[in-house]
Amino acid sequence: MPRPRKYSLLSIPGLLLLFLVSCAIFCSILFAREFALQKAKTYTHEEDITGWVMSEKLDGIRGYWDGKLLFSRKGMRLYPPPWFVERFPPFALDGELWSKRGDFEFIQSIVLDKKPGKGWEKISYNIFEVPNEKGDFYSRINKAKGWFEVHPNLQVRIIPQIRVENTSHLDRFLNEIESMGGEGVILKDPKMPYHTGRTPHVLKVKRFADMEGVVIGLNKGKGKYREMMGSLTLKLDSGIVFKLGTGFTDQMREKKWAMGTIVTFKYYGFTKTGIPKFASFLRVRQE
Repeated sequence: MPRPRKYSLLSIPGLLLLFLVSCAIFCSILFAREFALQKAKTYTHEEDITGWVMSEKLDGIRGYWDGKLLFSRKGMRLYPPPWFVERFPPFALDGELWSKRGDFEFIQSIVLDKKPGKGWEKISYNIFEVPNEKGDFYSRINKAKGWFEVHPNLQVRIIPQIRVENTSHLDRFLNEIESMGGEGVILKDPKMPYHTGRTPHVLKVKRFADMEGVVIGLNKGKGKYREMMGSLTLKLDSGIVFKLGTGFTDQMREKKWAMGTIVTFKYYGFTKTGIPKFASFLRVRQE
């Protein structure tokens, strides 16, 4: 009975195997890059926020500049035209790629396109943090301000920060933002050093909460929607499965929905069984 052939790494088959393994490792690093970014918790009205800073929560695509390249919040490589990132610094920046309020679909279509064409001239990079730098928030953000004062870029904006006087001040600011069609407010304790992960020192303030779910089923409608999609069956990270049927236009109900699509919806609390209450579709998330 013939013995199984053994290959040395120095043999041609061995070298080929080593090459394929190396390529797989390289590709996994290249295409699955992850960043430990700062994430906000939800404001509960119990925190003492006097002396914190507040700014508008922009509804765009988060952009992490690592000193050379631009990435999304999930580590997806973004491909802005060279002129967009011209004179960007050699240190990291965190910000929002944004155009205007209520324009998320346009922003997403431009920013996530791997072959950027027209449209980037309408996108601005709105900086809210300088990751990994020492010192408090003011000293970190001043590093970005100082850089762009010397190396100006018309696409870059440092997000204005307002010192919070009290909760009434926050409420007035939130009302102002929402009256203009804005999404909400971000609160930050400016005394804290930079830290990653979800933190109680960075809070998001909105009248409603939002969440993402994965489409695992389609359900036909009734009445005028009997030939269209009536609702989507979504699965949440918690494992909860429920039907989302409101917030869609007729055009959305007529489109073909692919299984695995990530959908963002707003809601107002949960039922006793963990199902989001008064859930309404907001958008499809592609990043």
